[in-house]
Amino acid sequence: MGHSCLIGIDIGTSAVKAILIDTDGNLLADYLRPLVMSRPSARHAEQDPADWMDGVLAALTEFASGHDLSGLAGIGITSQVNTHVFTGSDGAALLPAITWQDTRCAADAATLAAHIDAEQQRTWFGTPVPIDASHALSRLAHVARVHPDVYAKTRYVLLPKDYCVMRLTGSVCSDAISAVRLARGQGYVTDLLDLVPRAHDLLPELRDFHYVAGHVRDGMPCAGTPVVVGAMDAWAGMFGSGVLHAGAAMYQSGTSEILGIISPTVNPTPGVVVFPPYDDIVLHAAPTQSGGAAVQWVSRLLSVPTGRLSALAANTEPGPSIPLFLPHLEGERAPIWDAGSRGAFAGIDSTVGAAETARSVMEGVAFSARWAFQALQQSSNVVLAQANISGGGSRSDIWCQIRADALGFALKRTAVSDAAVLGAALLAGVGTEVVGSVAAAVREFVRFDRTFEPQSAHRDYYDEKFARFQSLYRALRPII
Repeated sequence: MGHSCLIGIDIGTSAVKAILIDTDGNLLADYLRPLVMSRPSARHAEQDPADWMDGVLAALTEFASGHDLSGLAGIGITSQVNTHVFTGSDGAALLPAITWQDTRCAADAATLAAHIDAEQQRTWFGTPVPIDASHALSRLAHVARVHPDVYAKTRYVLLPKDYCVMRLTGSVCSDAISAVRLARGQGYVTDLLDLVPRAHDLLPELRDFHYVAGHVRDGMPCAGTPVVVGAMDAWAGMFGSGVLHAGAAMYQSGTSEILGIISPTVNPTPGVVVFPPYDDIVLHAAPTQSGGAAVQWVSRLLSVPTGRLSALAANTEPGPSIPLFLPHLEGERAPIWDAGSRGAFAGIDSTVGAAETARSVMEGVAFSARWAFQALQQSSNVVLAQANISGGGSRSDIWCQIRADALGFALKRTAVSDAAVLGAALLAGVGTEVVGSVAAAVREFVRFDRTFEPQSAHRDYYDEKFARFQSLYRALRPII
């Protein structure tokens, strides 16, 4: 009999990631398979759901072939959200998945938003965040309008994690937190779903994160293993970065930056997503549009591998030689929720080279995070001294230092880079009763490797430049 172990899987934007851990939290194996984002036309950003399942099955196969999984207790899956798959009655995808980066549904979102006033938004969602192009109902309304034949054949509209759980187990369910701006408590907001025909029928039933949705089907790797419902990436990453109690904050750095503070106090603040309470946790969240995505873009632009950008940026110092960068390459989410904004460099002179450009992009992403954290601190009535940072973008020491300096508070970095995948495994442990509670699992599984303190010598530089960052956005908005 093998030692008891758990598998966590993250269907991210850029890759399928997986880990195999023992129940002491020790990493036994990990897996990564890149994913392709297809942009067939303006404002479209799509993925093939079959690629997600290929990654999931490949991870399970690799773990099973290299390890004794006779003690495998459970599998947890997390994923990007506001990414939607329209499936037929046989479970097959009828269209490429419409990802969270896709803004084609903006017109349908505006039509829906016109039917919902600010008071209803506050009642339903706790804060006045309008229906946007990534909202599930915007996607349903768009497909019903543009592809009525597909809509007629649709049986379910699912998030990536829920699609993969369905393909693995045959069970269809989700959770109330991942049903972003659709649910209140443990159920859907009925009046909201009434705005789109068939919405009630197409969305999955809601369960707890750690509820065992089903067991891996016969003929698949790890057949018979329990699979839990899982949580969205922000919440799985929150648990996986050790953020669990009121006043604690997270900074997840992936394709986008996902920022959050836990607080029972809610001061309704434009641009902040306040999730409904879950196990006495109230998460105030602010996802930006572009973090690692901006670094990947400048990497391609400069023909420099992403790993080399940190070394380039480390050879620069804060100062007038560093241009100002607005990282709105695909618009911006929190806190301004402006899909029409676009990126820009300002203050470029002839001395600017690859190193200055790399640092400029890292600073620009840090300023986006600062703007979002300002709104979060107002929403939660919390003044931050520290946030726990995780994700692929947290592996760069120079970028972590730039962020700490720009934010003005410390960043404590997790030892496991992908906190979301650890959080997924942690929830599998709770669901299969390998660990007694989420709090116990966090204590046992989450570890840190370094804390980045803000350097007071650079405070004036970042304060002044952040003010110019906001001014640049406002000045450019009428002409972009």
